[in-house]
Amino acid sequence: MKQLDWIILSITLLFIVFYGVYKTRGSRNVEEYILANKETPWWLVGLSVMATQASAITFLSTPGQAYHDGMGFIQFYFGLPLAMVVISLVFIPIYHKAKIFTAYEYLEGRFDIKTRSLASLLFLLQRGLAAGITIYAPAIILSTLLGWNLTLLNIIIGVLVISYTFIGGTRAVNVTHKQQMFIIMLGMALAFYLILHLLPNEMTFSNALHIAGANDKMTLLDFSFDTETRYTFWSGITGGFFLMLSYFGTDQTQVGRYLSGKTVRESQMGLIMNGFLKVPMQFFILLTGVMVFVFYQFNPVPLNFNPNNSELVKHSKYQEAYATLEKRLAALGEEKKEYNLLYIDHLNQNFDNPILRNKLIDLAGREKDLRDQAKELIGKADRKAETNDKDYVFLHFILHYLPTGLIGLLLAVILSAAMSSSASELTALASTTAIDIYKRNLKNEKSDKHYLRATQLFTLFWGCVAILFACICTLFENLIQLVNILGSVFYGTLLGIFLVAFLLKYVRGNAVFWSAVLSQISIFLIYYFFIHQYPSGQERLGYLWLNFIGAVLTIGFSLIFQFVQNRKITI
Repeated sequence: MKQLDWIILSITLLFIVFYGVYKTRGSRNVEEYILANKETPWWLVGLSVMATQASAITFLSTPGQAYHDGMGFIQFYFGLPLAMVVISLVFIPIYHKAKIFTAYEYLEGRFDIKTRSLASLLFLLQRGLAAGITIYAPAIILSTLLGWNLTLLNIIIGVLVISYTFIGGTRAVNVTHKQQMFIIMLGMALAFYLILHLLPNEMTFSNALHIAGANDKMTLLDFSFDTETRYTFWSGITGGFFLMLSYFGTDQTQVGRYLSGKTVRESQMGLIMNGFLKVPMQFFILLTGVMVFVFYQFNPVPLNFNPNNSELVKHSKYQEAYATLEKRLAALGEEKKEYNLLYIDHLNQNFDNPILRNKLIDLAGREKDLRDQAKELIGKADRKAETNDKDYVFLHFILHYLPTGLIGLLLAVILSAAMSSSASELTALASTTAIDIYKRNLKNEKSDKHYLRATQLFTLFWGCVAILFACICTLFENLIQLVNILGSVFYGTLLGIFLVAFLLKYVRGNAVFWSAVLSQISIFLIYYFFIHQYPSGQERLGYLWLNFIGAVLTIGFSLIFQFVQNRKITI
C-alpha cells in the first residue's frame, strides 16, 4: 500500500467514527439509546437494515464464492423478498402495538418469563459468537495479505465500533450506516468498472459472460430436489425464506433497526426497500467475483490465494514439488490466455465455437487438479493449515491489480462493512441483555438513567467479548457460510417460537418452552450427524434446511405438548 491509500483509508474510517459520535452524543434515556426515539425515516431504516446484513464477510467471501462456484449462491437470497412481505404484514404491526424495546420482550406477555429468557439466551449465544466473527473476518485476511498483526487489527476494529456505539447507541448506528453504505457501493462500483477496464481491449462484456458461462460460473438456478446440494431454488425459497424470516423477524440486530422507525408504515417501507434491493446487490457482488475469475483467465494466478500457505510450503520439504506445480500452472495460464483470446475472436464473429468451449472446460479442469495437488502439499506441510482460499480471492485482486488510492478505498469498504454490522450487533446484544435479562430480573425498579448506563456498559462488555472471540477463533472453510451455518443452527427454533406466538393463540407457555428446548437439541443432533461429520460439499443435508426443520419441529412439538396438557386437564 502506498501513502495515498493509507490517507484515504484513515480519513474514511475516522470520519465515520467522529461523525457518529458528534451527531449522536448525549443520549438522554433508554428509548433514545435503543430505539433512537422512534424518529428514523423509512429510507434510513432500509439502509440500516441492508448495512447490518452486509458485513465485511459479504464483500470478502461472496466474490470468492462466485470465483470458485459461480452464481448459484444467489439462490440463497430467493426467500428474502417474500420474508420481507410477511414480516411487514405480520411482525411489524404486532411489535409496534406491543411498544417493546426488544423482540423477546413480546414473548413474556404472550407466554411467560422462561420462554422470553430462553429466546433471549439463544439470541445472545448465536449473535455473541457471530459478532466476533464479524470483526475477525476482515482482520484475518488483512493481516495475512498486508502483514499486519492480527490481534492488533481485531482490537482496532473493535475499538472503532465501540467508540461511537457506546456513546450514541442505535442513533449512532443508523447515522453512520448512511456513510458506510455510500462508501461500500461506491467502492464496489469502481472495482467492477476497473475489472472490466483491465480485460483485453477486444473483449466485450458479453464475451466475458460467455467465458464465465463456458466455465459453468453463470448457472443461476438449480431446480433439483437433492437435499445434499447446498444451494438450489427450493432450498432458497424454503430454507432461505425461513432463515430470512428468522433473521429479520426475530434477531434483535434487525428488529432494532425497524423498531426505530417513525411509524408502522415507515418501518414496513424500509423493509420492503431492503427486499427490492438486497437480491440485486448480492447479484452484483457475485457477478464481480465472476468477472475476477474472467480477469484471471488472462493474467497470472497463484496456486493458492492465501499467501501464508505458499510461504508455509516454501519453507517445508515440499518446496520443490510446490515449485513444480507453480511452473505447470504458469504454463497452463499462457495456454488459457491463448485459447480464451481465440474464443473471443470467434465470438466477435458471432460464432460460439463448441470445440473451443470444450477446450476451456478441459483447461479449467486441469487448473483445478493443480490447485487440489497444491492443497494436498499445504496440508502435508501443516495439518492445521486452512487450504481453502475463497476468502482471499478478491483482496488478492485488489492489492495486486488496482491503482493507488482505490486500494485504500476498497479496504475502507471492507472495514466499513465490518463496523456497520458489528455496531448493530453490539446494540442488539446490549439492549437484549439490559432489557430482557438485567432489568427483568431486578427486584427493585431503577431510574431510566440507570438503565441507560447499564445498556451502555453492556455495549462495552459485548464489544470486549467480540474482540476476545475474534482473537481466539480460527478460520473456517468460507466465512460467509460460517455465519449462515451458525444462524441456521439457532434461527429455526427462534422463528418457531414467534410463529407459535403469532399464529397459534391456544398454545401456552409451558408447551412452547419445552418444544423449543427439544427442537434445539434435535437441531444440534441433526447438524452433528448430517452436516458437521462430512467434508465440505459431501454433507447429507444442506444447512439451509435446518431453518425450516427447526421451525417445523418447534411448531409441531408445541401442538403435541399443548394437546397432551389439555387432555390431562380434561381427565
